[in-house]
Amino acid sequence: MLQVRHRCKRRPCALHPLFRRRNLIGCTSLCLCTGRVLSVCLSSEHRLPQSVSCGSRELRIWSKLKMVSPAIALAFLPFLLTLIIRYRYYFVLLYRAVLIRWVRDCLTGLSREERAFQYILTHATPGDAQSILDTFDQWCSKVEFISNIGPKKGKILDRLLQEHCPITVLELGTHCGYSTVRIARSLPIGARIYSVEMDERNAQVAEKIIRLAGFDEDMVELIVRPSDEVIPRLREDFGVERLDLVFMDHWKRCYLPDLQLLEGSGLLGEGSIILADNVIFPGAPNFLRHVRRSGLYEVRVHRATLEYIRGIRDGMAELTFLGIK
Repeated sequence: MLQVRHRCKRRPCALHPLFRRRNLIGCTSLCLCTGRVLSVCLSSEHRLPQSVSCGSRELRIWSKLKMVSPAIALAFLPFLLTLIIRYRYYFVLLYRAVLIRWVRDCLTGLSREERAFQYILTHATPGDAQSILDTFDQWCSKVEFISNIGPKKGKILDRLLQEHCPITVLELGTHCGYSTVRIARSLPIGARIYSVEMDERNAQVAEKIIRLAGFDEDMVELIVRPSDEVIPRLREDFGVERLDLVFMDHWKRCYLPDLQLLEGSGLLGEGSIILADNVIFPGAPNFLRHVRRSGLYEVRVHRATLEYIRGIRDGMAELTFLGIK
């Protein structure tokens, strides 16, 4: 029997349409028949050929391309190192405030604020406000980051409380109750704090810490509602006629709208003090622009660093209300 052998002709690999376009230089394609990586130099006036051979010229070009990549990486290395060194404190903040929090939230099933309360409950002395503040500072410095006013900027708040002895205080942003305890311990007898927190879960933690420090509802009233709903009704719902001190430490985008609500409510009198935290970082530029241009305030910005993270510049704005002109 006569056997006829047919030669199996290998068809050239089909190239992706992207590689058949013009103006492509130095593209590489994978040949499905041989498994070799081919390097092709294209001109701007010709299309890719249907089949490409691995010649010596292409191999030389491919070797040059492989040498260029490490060179480019080395060129960007000093720039990358400069960024890391310059913004190293922000990377630390990202790690402590976001990554650690996310991991521990998943592992414990508790919020960061609830973990802070458990630590304070087991390490602080009940009824001792200073012990609770010191324990809070220790937890925020060594365990997890929470954006409280902190001990350094807290001294600015302590000084204002001692100088002005306010009777009626409005706090916007209770969070865990750190600043509430710090204010309450310095107030004279008969003074009252209205502390506003919109997050119900944080408010529950804050109330436990405030009561643990020894301050009852007659001195500290916790209001769990958004600030823009509370401010217009302070006079009607709580009988407030004048605010001697307003401490702002809530969402920074709310600083300006809430200040304008306070201006329109008539609760600010001549000499009323407004203290706003974190006006540099994360920052409240519209708020600062308004108070400087309005002519209603004597403005002083206290330069400081971000609480519990050294190297990040921050500040507090101290405003003295001069009255409506």
